[in-house]
Amino acid sequence: MVVYLILINAAGLLFMCLDKHLAKKHARRISERFFMLTALLGGSVGVFLGMGLFRHKTKHRLFTLGVPLILVVQVFLFFLLQ
Repeated sequence: MVVYLILINAAGLLFMCLDKHLAKKHARRISERFFMLTALLGGSVGVFLGMGLFRHKTKHRLFTLGVPLILVVQVFLFFLLQ
């Protein structure tokens, strides 16, 4: 489980970096649905860090409210299930 969380969060962070790069190049982008799915599948920390580190998707309400909410719910569930 720990390895999965490390990998999904690393993927979320790397895809945020890649999408920011693609945005600067005006190239085809990674869908917002993909990022939200990644966050829902356990990658919320990586996506959230990517938002901050790369200043990416920070003007989108879906991300500024949705990703932190997903993160809080996941942390709550993690401690609830311990």
